[in-house]
Formats: sequence, C-alpha cells, structure tokens
Amino acid sequence: MADQAASMEQEPLKAPSSLNDVMLAMDVVDTLRHQENLVSRELGEEQRDAQLLKRLREIYHGQGIEVPDSILVEGVQALKEQRFVYNPPPASFVRTIALAWVNRGRIGRRVMSLLALLAFGWGAYHFGVVEPANRRAAQEQAQAERTRVDLAERLPAALEQKHEDLLREAKVPAAREKADALLADGTAAIARGDADGARKAVDDLDTLRAELRREYVLRIVSRPGDATGVWRIPQRNPASRNYYLIVEPVTPDGRVLKLPVTSEEDGRTVEVSKWGVRVSEATAMQVQRDKNDDGIVQQNNLGEKRRGQLDVEYKLPVLGGAITQW
Repeated sequence: MADQAASMEQEPLKAPSSLNDVMLAMDVVDTLRHQENLVSRELGEEQRDAQLLKRLREIYHGQGIEVPDSILVEGVQALKEQRFVYNPPPASFVRTIALAWVNRGRIGRRVMSLLALLAFGWGAYHFGVVEPANRRAAQEQAQAERTRVDLAERLPAALEQKHEDLLREAKVPAAREKADALLADGTAAIARGDADGARKAVDDLDTLRAELRREYVLRIVSRPGDATGVWRIPQRNPASRNYYLIVEPVTPDGRVLKLPVTSEEDGRTVEVSKWGVRVSEATAMQVQRDKNDDGIVQQNNLGEKRRGQLDVEYKLPVLGGAITQW
C-alpha cells in the first residue's frame, strides 16, 4: 500500500477532464466527509491517505461503481484543500439586499400578511371603538344642546301656556291651587337645570287639564247578569261587612270611560270601566230594594263629575273606599 501511495505521489495529478469527472470527484469528497472518521486519526498523513483510498475503493466496489484512482486521489486532495466547501460571504449591505431579493416571495407574503393584520386591527378599532365613541359624543352633544334650548325657551313657554289653559278650565279653587303648585314645581326644576323635572310638570298640567275637562255620571249597574252590589268581610274586622255599589262612568254621549281606580284592598291602581264604591249598609239596602221592585234600579245616578271640577258630586252618601275586583 505504501508503494501505491508512493507511485501516486510520483505521477502528476490530472484534473478531471469532464463534468462527469467533476461530479464524481465531488461525490468522492462527500463520501470522504462521512467516512473519514472510520480511519484512525493517529496515523501519519501518508498512511491516512492510503487508508482513505483503500476504503474508497471498497465502498465504490461494493456499490458496483468503478472509479479510477486518479479521481479518488483528486477527491482526497480536494478534501484537504476544502475545494468543494462553501464559505458564505461575510455580512454586508449588498449581501442583505441580495438575500432579500432571493427571498422576496416569502418576505412579500409576510409583509402582506402583516399589512392585512394591521388593516384589520385598524378597522376593528376604528369601527368598533372610535366610530361608536364619536356617535355617542355627537348624540350627547346634540342632547345637551336640545336640553339647553328646552330649559331656556321651550319648557318655560310650555309651562306658562299650559298653566293659563288649565286656569281657564278650573271651576273650583282646589283645581287652581293644584295648577299653581305644578307651575311652581316646573319653574323650580328649570332653575336647577332639571329638564326631566320640568317636562314632568308640563305632563302633569296636561293630565290635570284633561281631568278637569272630563264629565260623566257614575251610573249604578243594574243589567241582568251583572251585580249591582257586593259585600266583603274585611280581614282586620271579621265581625263586620263592607258594602259596595258597582258603578260605571258614562259620558253625556253614552260612552263608558276607563278610569284609574285605587283598590282599598290591595292598594293597586288600575284602569277599569267598572268598580265598586263603598257605601253604608243602609244605602246598599236602599238600592237593593229599588232593584227588587222591577229588576231595574230606577235611581241609578250615584254621582256626577262636572267639567271644570276635580271630584264627583255624590247624590247618595258614600264612605270613600273602592274595589276593582269582586
């Protein structure tokens, strides 16, 4: 083997003359890189080269490939010189630009993804946070302006006008006193900047005026199948009875109204077209005798609510309580 190594040193090395030889030499170098650890690193250089050549012949022979010794020697020499080793150029601006150009597709996709993400984030923030906040601010500003105009102009004028209209309807001192009290409440609300309080005073003046304009007769019900009167045993006094006449409010043109009535049994106020008015036992018996004569209550006018007044003027004595269910 030493003689073979010596003869290789005496013969001038020829560079591979074709592309196939170059590719084969590169394969030899690659094989050497993977197989070099099989050769003892403690051998001398000449012995190491001979061992490498021997090992290479065995490898290629085992693969059925005939490789000339000149190519094997060329591969060993190339390994020593690191001829086929790629050493990347040092970092520089030009190298950075070149790498960016080579990877432009991947970089472009990442940049587009980042831009899309930023656009989505901006859109979500703008339309989900900024725009609603701007709309709320605009609405609040508009509402504040409306409130300012209402307090400065509309509400004071409305209070004065509705108070005057109500006084023209009022026929009793109690109605005028109530109108004056509502005007005072509204004026005080305006002075403290309470638009809602002033609007409530305006609404209450409207309600009071509608109540003053209303007129009806409280007619005792005497239709077949409908109760004319009922009695109850109060929970607080089981030994007594409460008597009620069932009435309905009828307007001059024959319409039956629906009015708010508060029940003395549960304290609830509901709108009803019929309710029971509490009377004494004597009054209840008087109405019952009237109905027993011919099945009709001849004196069926319990009271009358006239225009301009707040209360019903009763023609029979009543005790003041009412019920809405029986």
